[in-house]
Amino acid sequence: MSLVRLREAYEREEIERLAPYAVKSSLSRGRVVPEREHAYRTAFQRDRDRVIHSRAFRRLEYKTQVFVHHEGDHYRNRLTHTLEGAQVARTLARALRLNEDLAEAIILAHDLGHTPFGHAGERVLDALLEHAGGFDHNRQSLRIVDLLEERHPDYRGLNLTSETREGILKHGASWEHPVPLPPATPSHALEAQLADLADEIAYTNHDLDDGLRAGLLGNESLEEVDLWREARATARERLGVAEETVLRAQTIVALLDGLATDLVEATAGRLEAAGASSADAVRALPRPCVGFSDATRTRFAALKRHLFQHFYMHPHVRRRSGRAERVLGDLFHGYREDPRRLPEHVRARFAGDGELRAIADYIAGMTDRFALAEHARLRRAGDGR
Repeated sequence: MSLVRLREAYEREEIERLAPYAVKSSLSRGRVVPEREHAYRTAFQRDRDRVIHSRAFRRLEYKTQVFVHHEGDHYRNRLTHTLEGAQVARTLARALRLNEDLAEAIILAHDLGHTPFGHAGERVLDALLEHAGGFDHNRQSLRIVDLLEERHPDYRGLNLTSETREGILKHGASWEHPVPLPPATPSHALEAQLADLADEIAYTNHDLDDGLRAGLLGNESLEEVDLWREARATARERLGVAEETVLRAQTIVALLDGLATDLVEATAGRLEAAGASSADAVRALPRPCVGFSDATRTRFAALKRHLFQHFYMHPHVRRRSGRAERVLGDLFHGYREDPRRLPEHVRARFAGDGELRAIADYIAGMTDRFALAEHARLRRAGDGR
């Protein structure tokens, strides 16, 4: 028996181990530019690795989740959010006998297109590009993996598989894209559906943790939310007497575990009822199969509303968002007024991608700290200093 495990062995194992409706890497719809297969890695493992080694992935470390990096070392940033989401996705995929590598590749790539300063930056660019196609971070993630990363002499982007790109695209496309898009189907593959929900579970739980740590959320108001109250009671029962920091952490653990368990069980029930026998049969279903039970979906929505009202709309967060919007707006207008302020490689893309889109691509790729430094540089130049 050979000590070397080749790609074909992984592919055979997928067919034997995964559920009939899971996506198999040996049956991938392929890449926009055909490539030779790797000796040891499946197609989706290569996708995952290409995302991790991309420049856009490294920049996530200095992009805001909710708190800007200088506000504290222990708050989540866009990179740590992505890693936590990937952990949730792999757990869920494993429990449902889906393709973990594909689910992980999708979620590792899903936030590559986020602007600096989180959703505040996205709102600004969407408004500024209102008459030029708008801006959406899912669309931008696809632009990055299809066009903006430069790692190969034969193609732009990362040349990911159709299945990973399908998951990144998320809500379909109502805009022109210079690279052929994955086929449109009534539903996405289960791994794409699962990555979407894993993202929601991850950010809801860690934003609760960060909001409590920062003192912007309080246990008293959260006690009004069923899911939180029950998770806290579960944690108290497990721990007995414990420090508040430990109790908070274990409440998050209990909440996350409860949501994941409900999602797995509810999804398994829908799949059994649907009788889907392949990944393409899942795509043909009129509605997604991955999701919570009806009761938990309602309770999860109540928890997210509480987060929105008491955390995302907190005066501290809104003040920071207001400043971010001004910074990115100033950058956009400053570059439009004098394109010579842009790097040459950005100006070179005006002819092919359009001036507005090229500027938006450049700003969206900035980290928080680079955007602030650029804003300061443009202000100094404007003052004649």
